Amino acid sequence: MTAFRKPQVALTSNAAPFAIRAERASDVVAREALLDACFGENRHARTCQRLRDGRVPAEGLAFSAVREGQLVGTVRLWHVSAGGRRALVLGPLAVDAAWRELGIGAALMDHALAAARARGHAAVILLGDAPYYARFGFSAAKTGELSLPGAFERERLLGLELSEGALDDARGMIVPTDTPSRKARRLTRTNKAPPKAVPRAA
Repeated sequence: MTAFRKPQVALTSNAAPFAIRAERASDVVAREALLDACFGENRHARTCQRLRDGRVPAEGLAFSAVREGQLVGTVRLWHVSAGGRRALVLGPLAVDAAWRELGIGAALMDHALAAARARGHAAVILLGDAPYYARFGFSAAKTGELSLPGAFERERLLGLELSEGALDDARGMIVPTDTPSRKARRLTRTNKAPPKAVPRAA
């Protein structure tokens, strides 16, 4: 059994603490508003969103940063196959612009990666700025032969091995591997065309 630490609390000399905890259902409205503010309302058209649409995050790998009862940051990880290799895609990572100087983004990254490692995951992939994510161990060293289902900037596709060799020789398309959410399954059933009538034998 994996033992998880209590919610992480970060302190600064001129600000109240923030806590990182598991995402709750009550966070959804605030989370979506934060993502709209950070990425724009057209964020659902982004390439990486195709790996998340209609799905739920990997178990135990959705986190919220909270300050004085207000959601100020979010990060989630999702099951994917990276050219046949089991991995996670991290994102989106978002922090309220008013509180970015507190180090919330870095704390969310550290917390999420530690949780992924503790749960036995072998690799994490993301699409982001290499100079920022390099501090967490991400690089493009083993993602050069991987692709996403849409347009993307090659130099921004980064990977991190939590288990040595997890991304060796990884090549091909990155695709979601988990089961669609209940809502997505309901929509699929609703949108199916009615079965055609089969003529009876005379």
